[in-house]
Amino acid sequence: MNKEEILSQLPYAAPFHFVDSLDHIDENGTRGTFTFNPELDFYKGHFKDHPVTPGVILTETMAQIGLVCLGFFLLGNTAEGATGHVMLTSTAIDFMKPVFPGEKVTVSSEKIYFRFKKLHCNVQMKNEAGDIVCKGTLSGMVTTKLNG
Repeated sequence: MNKEEILSQLPYAAPFHFVDSLDHIDENGTRGTFTFNPELDFYKGHFKDHPVTPGVILTETMAQIGLVCLGFFLLGNTAEGATGHVMLTSTAIDFMKPVFPGEKVTVSSEKIYFRFKKLHCNVQMKNEAGDIVCKGTLSGMVTTKLNG
């Protein structure tokens, strides 16, 4: 499965689609980018007069690029033609710097393991200056069925 196929299968739509590009993917990890549109609704109240991207949105962005895209790639290489799903099962993320409206971030992930349908990855997000914004681990179940 190539980058374009993976991006076309992501089960997200605006305003909850947090992948602009997938720059690298292989069996060991991913790297992709996203720019946070200042018009996104959550900026209206987080925080009033000084908007900052919520940590849960940063975590979701890392999950979409670093876990879901990698899970689709790994599933596509083992089950030709199957439609994949990746459900987030656990997170452990440390936040170091804020991400403001309009900022572009780069997410990279490194597979720790993929076995028994569970994908576990180290992930990190950097801002355009190359500073680490947040990092940690994400896990998810990779399956071809939503209820199974």
